[in-house]
Amino acid sequence: MTNLFGHSVRSEVLALCLGEAAAVFVCVLGLLVVGGPFGAAEGAPSAVALAAITAATVLLVAGAVGLYEPSTLAGLRATLVSGLVGTTILLLLSVLALQFTAGDGISPVQRHALVSVLLGTAVAILFTRLGFLLLRPPLRRLALVGAEKPGADKPDRGYAPFEVTLALPMAEALSQAITRGRLRAWRVWAVVAPSRTPLPADTRQHCAAAGVHVFTAAEFSEHGLNRLDLETLPAGWLATAKAAHTSRAEAALRRGFDIFVASSLLLLTLPLLLVTMLAIRLDSRGPIFYRQERVGQNNRPFMLFKFRSMVTDAEAGGVARWAIRGDPRVTRIGRIMRLTRIDEIPQAINVLRGDMSVVGPRPERPTFVAQLGEIIPHYHDRAIVKPGITGWAQVNYPYGASVEDARMKLAYDLYYVRRRSLLLDLLILLSTVRVVLFQEGAR
Repeated sequence: MTNLFGHSVRSEVLALCLGEAAAVFVCVLGLLVVGGPFGAAEGAPSAVALAAITAATVLLVAGAVGLYEPSTLAGLRATLVSGLVGTTILLLLSVLALQFTAGDGISPVQRHALVSVLLGTAVAILFTRLGFLLLRPPLRRLALVGAEKPGADKPDRGYAPFEVTLALPMAEALSQAITRGRLRAWRVWAVVAPSRTPLPADTRQHCAAAGVHVFTAAEFSEHGLNRLDLETLPAGWLATAKAAHTSRAEAALRRGFDIFVASSLLLLTLPLLLVTMLAIRLDSRGPIFYRQERVGQNNRPFMLFKFRSMVTDAEAGGVARWAIRGDPRVTRIGRIMRLTRIDEIPQAINVLRGDMSVVGPRPERPTFVAQLGEIIPHYHDRAIVKPGITGWAQVNYPYGASVEDARMKLAYDLYYVRRRSLLLDLLILLSTVRVVLFQEGAR
């Protein structure tokens, strides 16, 4: 694991990102300088700039379509699907860029350069990926102490992208496993021990001698799984969270970023919003927009704006209910909006009003906040930051419709609160594109 501006990133994935960016830069630079439409002397600076822009764009698009996700890296089919989507996006971006920069249309020379750059980029990424598949280590294996190994009915979902190989009842069993060479034989990468009963010093030394990392459950949850262990969080942990120490300059920067993104979202999707409003009006009776009370920063209530996706009497009697898969209350147009997340776009108005941010924990209804706050420890700690249209929990965990789902999403939300940074916000925005494109967790 590599700590990157406070966020834990898998070292091999970071190496793949940098390797692909470098390969694309070198390949595109060679095409533009040697065989492209630029002269070697006159066009070298332009070629360098274009190669750098291309490499950065490829990196962003690859991240947005999920090419660096563990599930994608582990499967050829997922890689091909994401790669096809990413290539389509790159092609569209390239054509749009040429249309804006070429006043008289795209010339044959520019068309040839575009095709050459796209093919060169594809070849560079292909060879980089093949090298990654050949050189990367196998899936990292874990040994759990004091916990059961997930069975066939409950796979390693809570430990993805790691593989749970051994489950040992106590520290003594771990010492025996080390003595008998089981950890080395099973190629165990790390041992995860209970946070409240750490391993004895001599056992930790034996693990280190065997080349095995040792984590408490809380450490592994935070550094390996990018979420916090709620049960071991101390009462005053918020005092050390990054979100609790936001400077005025950072707050002003974040506010400016929120206004820019929200305004751009509304302007760019204006034709889509108008069509959606007409479709809602024609599909079912009731208002186009739906206003609902939610809980914001410091537990202050506010009215959330959304496109109406359910029938008008969806909550007869005023009882709040979680949405379920195949919810009969959802209208025909509402089902399409929920799959594509179009119903969420009006929340940009809440961002402009200052009720929400672009990135942050999802705002919940007062009824659910009161219920979950009594059941789940530290639930109210998420209110230290503004709620967001998207967030770390939204891009890492599917739609929640139970207390256990809320507990897991809170673990991701509090990780964001502890390690909030502009880099993490950028990663969340890129991952949001993947979630929308592939309709992950939509209901």
